[in-house]
Parts: sequence; structure tokens; C-alpha cells
Amino acid sequence: STGDGYSFAEDAGHKIIALKPSLVGLLCKELYCKELQGLSLRNVAFTLKTDAGKVIYLDFGELLFTHFGVSGPIVLSASSRIRTEEAERYIFYIDMKPALSEEKLDLRLQKDFSENINKDYINSLNNLLPTKMIPVFVKLSGIPMDTKVNQITREQRRNIVKLMKNMPFTMKSFRPIDEAIITSGGIDTNEINPKTMESKLVKGLYFAGEVIDVDAYTGGFNLQIAFSTGYVAGINM
Repeated sequence: STGDGYSFAEDAGHKIIALKPSLVGLLCKELYCKELQGLSLRNVAFTLKTDAGKVIYLDFGELLFTHFGVSGPIVLSASSRIRTEEAERYIFYIDMKPALSEEKLDLRLQKDFSENINKDYINSLNNLLPTKMIPVFVKLSGIPMDTKVNQITREQRRNIVKLMKNMPFTMKSFRPIDEAIITSGGIDTNEINPKTMESKLVKGLYFAGEVIDVDAYTGGFNLQIAFSTGYVAGINM
């Protein structure tokens, strides 16, 4: 929308909670995201943390790399938990193999290495990672790509496992609000009667949908908010 609803409500005396994009793609500081553009990862675990290590959001599902950073269902939901003014404080980690513990993944890696013992390191990960991910992953691991598999130390192998379970990305900012699926912020809910959706300040004025300060994760919840508030406002009007 053009956002007129916010100015109409403000003119009527309502408080507007600051607007920010919600359910939107995230820009990342890491330049290698662009190298991964178009790569879709399914069944990965996603952990969003502050730079102090506090876990903000956990999810499991699908993630998409783009020219600017990341998108996809789990990223969109995570974006709704991030405060705009603190965007650069967040780091997220991708677990490429959430079904395997570090111990089991290490055993799997040992098996793959034993079958590719004379190959270069970069050519030994095809059974564990998508082809497009391998060059980036090898760089991040810090092991030269032409290292022979039989020369990789136990410590290096364990670092590979840790990276595969916790691949880090640093958030830079949100994509623009006009790309967001929904908007966080809007008319203060304390000033609306939840039983009727009528303004507590102006008799006969009703609100519904995204103009109100309500938003939720992806998955139909925001549509439900729109339908339910629209219905309640409609029958009471």
C-alpha cells in the first residue's frame, strides 16, 4: 500500500509504532554469498544469534542464496526477530547436516576421505555438499584446495566438521521495505478494542489488517490476522 492508513490514523490522534520490514531477505557482509547466488539448501538448520552469542531464533527448512545475501522461508521468519537499529549485531549459522551429530558426521567424513584418499581436498566433498557450495566451503576451511586428502590432519578434519555444522554469516542490513512480505509496526494495539477493532479514541473508526502493529512468521499467519481483524471490524461496523 501507499501507507496512507498510518497518516490517517495519526491525524486522528493514534500512536504509530515505528515501521520496519518484516519477512524480508537479509543482506550479508560476506562477499561469497554472491558466489552462491541461486543455490537453494533444503533441510538445513538455521540459528540466529547476537554478536554476544545470545540465541534469538532457531529454525529448520529451506534457505536460498541471492546476489545480496540470503532469503527463503527460514530467513524470512528470522528477519521478524531482528531489531532494525541493531541489524549489524546479528550473526546466523547454517548447519548443513542437522540430522548428524558432530561425531557421526566425522565418521561419515572419514569414510568419504578413505574412498578419495589420493584426491585433492576440493574433489572429496561431493557426497556431503552441493557442488556450488564446495569452492566457498574450502576457502572458509582454510585448507588449500589442492591438499591431498591423505595429508589432512585429524584437527583439520574436525574443523571441517565444525564448519559444516556452523557455517557463519554476518548480517549487514535488511532488504528494502518495499520488498518485504509484511510490515512490522503500525497503529498501537493498546488504542484499539480487540473485541470490535474499534478505535478507543474515535468512535466509529475501525482498523483491520497490516495497518495495525501486528505481524507473525511466514506460513499463513499474517493472512489469518488480516482475515480475522477484517471480519471482526466488519460485523461490528
